[in-house]
Amino acid sequence: MEPESIELGFLSVFALITFFIFLILEIYSKKTKEGVLIDEDFSKPQAFHEKPISRIGGIGCFVSLMIFIWIYYLLYNEILYEYTFIGLSLFLIGYLDDLKFKLSPNLRLIFMIISLLFFINYFSVEIQNLDIFFLKFWLENKMLSNIFVLICFLFVVNGANLIDGFNGLLCINLIIVNSVLLFLNLNANHLEFAFFLTGQIIILVAFLLFNFPKAKIFLGDSGSYLLGSIVALNVILTNNLNPQISSFFFCILLFYLFFEVFFSFIRKIYQKKSPVRPDDIHLHMLSFKKIDKGLESEKANYLNSTLINLIYSALVLPSIYFADNSLVCKYWFFSLMLIYTIFYIRLYRLKIKSV
Repeated sequence: MEPESIELGFLSVFALITFFIFLILEIYSKKTKEGVLIDEDFSKPQAFHEKPISRIGGIGCFVSLMIFIWIYYLLYNEILYEYTFIGLSLFLIGYLDDLKFKLSPNLRLIFMIISLLFFINYFSVEIQNLDIFFLKFWLENKMLSNIFVLICFLFVVNGANLIDGFNGLLCINLIIVNSVLLFLNLNANHLEFAFFLTGQIIILVAFLLFNFPKAKIFLGDSGSYLLGSIVALNVILTNNLNPQISSFFFCILLFYLFFEVFFSFIRKIYQKKSPVRPDDIHLHMLSFKKIDKGLESEKANYLNSTLINLIYSALVLPSIYFADNSLVCKYWFFSLMLIYTIFYIRLYRLKIKSV
């Protein structure tokens, strides 16, 4: 039997297994109307649902990912240790919050930094291809390299958690990101890694069936932390495997996750708020309040996710054609920062006028 047929067979079986994992969890969540994983806090700033929903999706993602890592080992005789342990550590940190342990944002951040630093150093996770000369020089130092990779992880992981407030918003965004990474690795003939990316896309699509357009289950912090850490690893590895592609292209690809955190951090300091405390004036929340006028909240919820990801795709995907041009990618990236800022200011002013 041809290797491609074996891999396709494994992917088909895995797709069925993953679907049934989420189906079983969704059925279980219906029967469990009370419990620690039920999200019934409608008063928090990032809550945009109107009925209790289980945050059990992270468990489904983690179990499915571990199954696929085992499948990958059966096919290629390689254990993906960095994905296993980094994913597990971030999943557990998020799961503590899903279980409603009273962890402050500062304490969660500390746990995240400690675990990421340990595994980044232990597995020698590094970004090998950079378009910024002075950074390349600094990153020859092991300690500075670890800190830089840590900062990249923190932006992506917290960005994933930050935008995970609307049905399908994070999941669709990660499907787009991983699909682009799959395209790049297939073109470069990195077939084993492309196979692993395909498995992740299957997990995301399976979860999306139960989260969009109407949410039956949520990812929870465990799911958003897990998926954020995994996509950060995907981008780092794709960058290292494809030195011909500008590192600024990957900045463009992760722009929404990264800049949402960066912009919010600066904005909150300017507004004399705690940078780690949630509020209700992020871009996706402002756009929801604009769309929500005259619509049912549930419909506005998934329309908001659809609109944001359509705009993201329109702004980001054309850059694939210039992915190997460092200068174009740099200008593209900074243009996205300007566009985001203009959009945000416009929506924020509309909110102020309506108060």
